[in-house]
Amino acid sequence: MDQYHSQVHQQVSSELENGDVDYKEGLNSNNIKGGFVNGKTPQNVSSSIVRKKSDPMLVSSNVLGNFLTNLQEVILGTKLAVLFPAIPLAIAADYYKFGRPWIFALSLLGLTPLAERVSFLTEQIAYFTGPTVGGLLNATCGNATELIIAILALYQNKIHVLKYSLLGSILSNLLLVLGTSLLCGGLANLKKEQKYDRKQADVNSLLLLLGLLCHMLPLMFRYAIGEGTATAFSTLELSRVSSIIMLIAYVAYIFFQLKTHRQLFDAQEEDDEEEEKAVIGFWSAFTWLAGMTIIIALLSEYVVGTIEAASDSWGISVSFLSIILLPIVGNAAEHAGSVIFAFKNKLDISLGVALGSATQISMFVVPLCVVVAWTMNIHMDLDFSLLETGSLAFTIIITAFTLQDGTSHYMKGLLLFLCYIVIAACFFVHKIPQNQISQGKPFTGLFAA
Repeated sequence: MDQYHSQVHQQVSSELENGDVDYKEGLNSNNIKGGFVNGKTPQNVSSSIVRKKSDPMLVSSNVLGNFLTNLQEVILGTKLAVLFPAIPLAIAADYYKFGRPWIFALSLLGLTPLAERVSFLTEQIAYFTGPTVGGLLNATCGNATELIIAILALYQNKIHVLKYSLLGSILSNLLLVLGTSLLCGGLANLKKEQKYDRKQADVNSLLLLLGLLCHMLPLMFRYAIGEGTATAFSTLELSRVSSIIMLIAYVAYIFFQLKTHRQLFDAQEEDDEEEEKAVIGFWSAFTWLAGMTIIIALLSEYVVGTIEAASDSWGISVSFLSIILLPIVGNAAEHAGSVIFAFKNKLDISLGVALGSATQISMFVVPLCVVVAWTMNIHMDLDFSLLETGSLAFTIIITAFTLQDGTSHYMKGLLLFLCYIVIAACFFVHKIPQNQISQGKPFTGLFAA
């Protein structure tokens, strides 16, 4: 009898310590393949850097213990937990009709930890679903915040905010994230040769160039044919066909990445790093993920609804807030992780974060928004106007040239970072006439009067 009580006590203690009794299932060596540990991509590896280890809390009740353990891991298990109070403050500011710029600022702060926690929760689910499904889940949810903001902007018919935010995500990843990573990594490893796998960079560069072609064709078509109702209809039809082609290319890229050539996308791991295990159960992670997605949708609605008011109050253009500020806040966790890995001379992971996220936005989120707008009978095309498309073109071309030789040094990072500063300055002075904002019309000029 004493032996039986001892076994029961050990089992309960093990359950309370790990938060779930079933978490060890599926963590054998068969689920660790090709550098994707249960589907973990470089984006998830990068965002895990900003997490902090937390000791599980032991309490007398099993149900209460599981809940408190999950609460500690999900809410307090990140260094960005200090920003969580911004979420109820944003909701209270909206309820009590505070100034709309305050709602915008608090919502942006609240989105920062939520974006990192979504990455954490999808990683936890990936431990139970296997490497292929987990990798697909991570690839789909990697930019969940940007996707939700885009869908809400589309629902409110704010096409300019949608296009600006997605364009800003691509520019931010290719110039700011990659630039600061190469700069910091180069300065920290002055006496070491920094190399990375060109094959991964080549694949992402080709996809980005395909996306750029699909963006440039509607713009060139409009300038070649001239303005008019027939031109607008033809541009819209061309954009929808191009979006379908882009989605097909992205699906092929996922199959290429997770199945046939996954060795090209292997995430570098520490040799002495302990094998990671799930800290919460599958259904707990799924429930937390669903809840946080709802909160992200709520805060994103606040952001989209108050961005013009914030622009007027602060004297900052909507284009600057959407292209520069939103992407920096939404991807702060992954950005920090990418820089830290560059410090450790692990450029393959840094490139996987920056190029992978930019490819996902360009080849998946943007065409998906066009297709969704099509189903909602909203006219959204791939014509991002001359200034925006030109900035995107130069960004992709400069990045492709930077990564062509497979080596890196701090000068490459500095030049990419300076390119981002110049583009940010351009959109800081870029103004859109208020009547075009209210009507949701694209602005075709270089600068507003």
